[in-house]
Amino acid sequence: MAEYSPETIPDRNPCQSMENAPGRLVEQRLIITLDGPAGSGKTTVARMVATELGIAYLDSGAMFRAVALRLGGHSWNMGRETLRERLADLEFSLRGRGGETELLLDGEPLAEEIRREEVGMWASNLAKVGVVRDILKQAQRSLGVRTSLVAEGRDMGSVVFPQARYKFFLEATPEERAKRRWLQLKEMGVEEDLDALVANLRQRDDQDRNRPIAPLKPADDAVLINTAGLAPVDVVLRVVQEIGLV
Repeated sequence: MAEYSPETIPDRNPCQSMENAPGRLVEQRLIITLDGPAGSGKTTVARMVATELGIAYLDSGAMFRAVALRLGGHSWNMGRETLRERLADLEFSLRGRGGETELLLDGEPLAEEIRREEVGMWASNLAKVGVVRDILKQAQRSLGVRTSLVAEGRDMGSVVFPQARYKFFLEATPEERAKRRWLQLKEMGVEEDLDALVANLRQRDDQDRNRPIAPLKPADDAVLINTAGLAPVDVVLRVVQEIGLV
């Protein structure tokens, strides 16, 4: 796996570098995966890359949240066959391109309720259930067959799209990621203990990396990018350089 850190980023204007990127890859089907732990910046970067390339953006985590909201609390305790039946008729689709791509469930945009903290916890528990992951994996692959996209998550390159042409894994220390989150919350007027954020991220990392189903890890052929000290636009530049647009 190739590795990049702040020292390898060239001193140039990223906007000028990517000026002609949109449309150059739209004509051919393209899958780009961006994985990484919580707080690594993958969501922001994935949206920006999709915008620069003029292709769809897939938030895989939103799919789990949407299913959790549809099924309700404690749905992870349903039997395997019950879950299979409840999920059999769900259909996901994408509308639009770039960072403004909409993820639809049964033809309708996802409800804002999926972002509730409670729904996030439901989704986390539901994601541990093998039959749910299998069904959503097939749904994600189906989306990749229909259109070019930037897929963001934790196992997009290692499990869902192992044949993706370009795979990236973003990483940073828990301290760096916690500091970013702390600054975000502070801008929102929310005071949070930085040490508590670090501890929370360490716990999430441990759970994600050691879960028996689809653990968080870079694909063998993924490009590793250390996002510490980098602005999102710098990471986007590194990605488009690897793709060959710069």
